[in-house]
Amino acid sequence: MKTIALAALLTLAALPVAQAQTTHGMDHSNMHMSSEQMEAAVHAKAVVNSIGTGTANVSHDPIPEIGWPAMTMDMPVLEDAQMMGDIKPGDSVTLMLVKGGDGLYSIGAMMPN
Repeated sequence: MKTIALAALLTLAALPVAQAQTTHGMDHSNMHMSSEQMEAAVHAKAVVNSIGTGTANVSHDPIPEIGWPAMTMDMPVLEDAQMMGDIKPGDSVTLMLVKGGDGLYSIGAMMPN
C-alpha cells in the first residue's frame, strides 16, 4: 500500500514538469494548424538576430528531434505565427517550428524566455 501511495505521489509531483516540457508555456489553441502539424512541431531555444516581414534571423541551439546542429539561419515566419510579447533583436526566445507540406520548417510561434 505504501508503494502505491508513493508512486501516486511521485506521479502527481511530476505532472506539472511534464506538462511544462510539453507545452513550453505556449498556448497552441489559437494556432491554425492541423493536428499532424501540431504533433510534428518542435521547440528550440534561440536568440533573435533580426525580424523582417515574413522572416526572422535566429541563432538556435541544437534541435536533436530534427537532426539540426546549433546554427544561425533565416527562417520563414508563418503569417499567423504567435509572437508572444514584444520580441526584438537580441532577445532569447523559445521557437515553435512547424513542418510544412513541403517538408521545410517555419516559425509558428515565438515566446521570450
